[in-house]
Amino acid sequence: MKKLIVAALLSVAAIGVSGYASSAQIQPNEVTAKGMAEDLISVTGTQQEADAQDTAAETQAADTTAVSAETTRSTLTGEIVDAEVASKRPMAIMLNNIVDACPQAGIAQAGVVYEAPVEGLLTRLMGIFETYDLDKIGSVRSCRDYFIDFAQEFDAIYVHYGQAVYAVDKLNAPGIDNISGLQYQEGAGSLDGYCGEDIFYRTTDRVAPHNCYTSYDQLQTAIDRLEYNKLHYAGFSGHYQFAADGQTVVPTTGSATKMSPGYPVNQPWFEYNAEEGVYYRYQYGSAQIDELTGEALAYDNVIFQVCYCENYDDHGYLKFDTKSGGDAYYFTKGAYQKCTWSTDEPEKYSSPARYYDENGNEITLNQGKTWVCIIREAGASDITIE
Repeated sequence: MKKLIVAALLSVAAIGVSGYASSAQIQPNEVTAKGMAEDLISVTGTQQEADAQDTAAETQAADTTAVSAETTRSTLTGEIVDAEVASKRPMAIMLNNIVDACPQAGIAQAGVVYEAPVEGLLTRLMGIFETYDLDKIGSVRSCRDYFIDFAQEFDAIYVHYGQAVYAVDKLNAPGIDNISGLQYQEGAGSLDGYCGEDIFYRTTDRVAPHNCYTSYDQLQTAIDRLEYNKLHYAGFSGHYQFAADGQTVVPTTGSATKMSPGYPVNQPWFEYNAEEGVYYRYQYGSAQIDELTGEALAYDNVIFQVCYCENYDDHGYLKFDTKSGGDAYYFTKGAYQKCTWSTDEPEKYSSPARYYDENGNEITLNQGKTWVCIIREAGASDITIE
């Protein structure tokens, strides 16, 4: 109940959004080019959707697709979805990414995926799900405190099984709605997000801890038991600003048909498929797939976000600075934009990273799914772009 009270207090705050102008070129798609202005000066509207059910705020000047009372814009992808779906808070689910835990189940359903190093420079994933009507999601893994910050930027309910001791105080802080697979951690105490052993389940096809999963029904049970607010707080405007229907963003810094964030263990990379207009994801030497579909993962947008990072202790637990800003790279349509990122209100967990071009204009993303790689400042020299 304390978190419902805090959510109500937070409802008076709105996240600021900068203008849409960017040095990236915004082009009309060939299918909808007829009648559209040849020189598109700016894009407005998509990221100003404060209320998922207020369809008037979703109208964009260059948008060629009508938005009805039953539909609205997804704050994760910018695409048209049911208004009921967009009004609900997404689930930010920690996903195991060690080779023995691959392939992950349900990851293709996530509108946004975050990847960041943990101890030993293995990477862990966090899928942010808007639609997740699945019987198997996972395998679910433990929390690191910086992932909590990323989840808060989307007003998401954070799902994890276990946590580093450095994350416990933040997990138990007012306003942090989390669903925990563990009730207690030695040396740290009880976890507010625990609500029963029936919220997660183990499979027999993998050894622990790589065999922990959850489902849509189990997560709904957890939300009800913990009395979390299912709807976005009033004034939530989303994380990204997206191009309108009929428009395509083409970055201007240079071409990018293959790029890597430089992670040393899983050694991932992305390859652009020009025919499909998406980046395919690879790691551990081959295409990364979803266990449920058997299909390779593909993304319309890829972001490399460089953050200052230091160690908490001699055990290698990492402490990322998620609010102070730094360099970034935005990849889409076989090209990239060199950017910087910053937050409007660094003191707030919920203040999202905004990405700006060299002229200080917030960049516009193409509609679709996005993969974000969080990169240590010390490892930024390992980034490759071809």
